[in-house]
Amino acid sequence: MDIKHVKDYIYWLYYQYLLITCSYVLEPWERSMFHTITVTVFAMVVYTAYVFVPIHIRLAFEFFSQLFGGQPESTVSIVN
Repeated sequence: MDIKHVKDYIYWLYYQYLLITCSYVLEPWERSMFHTITVTVFAMVVYTAYVFVPIHIRLAFEFFSQLFGGQPESTVSIVN
């Protein structure tokens, strides 16, 4: 795939984004505000998922391992 096709594909994706969000009808300053808010919200969602999802997965794993008969950490012997 050469650079021209990649550039055209990225432009097509951006055009689809403009059509889906209906932001092509906004004035330039409104569009920049809309894009800024959208990127900020997306970044906050990604950061929150990065920070909190692993914690919740670990807690769920501990809960289900205790529920289905796993040993609690206090009874597991440590071997050096």
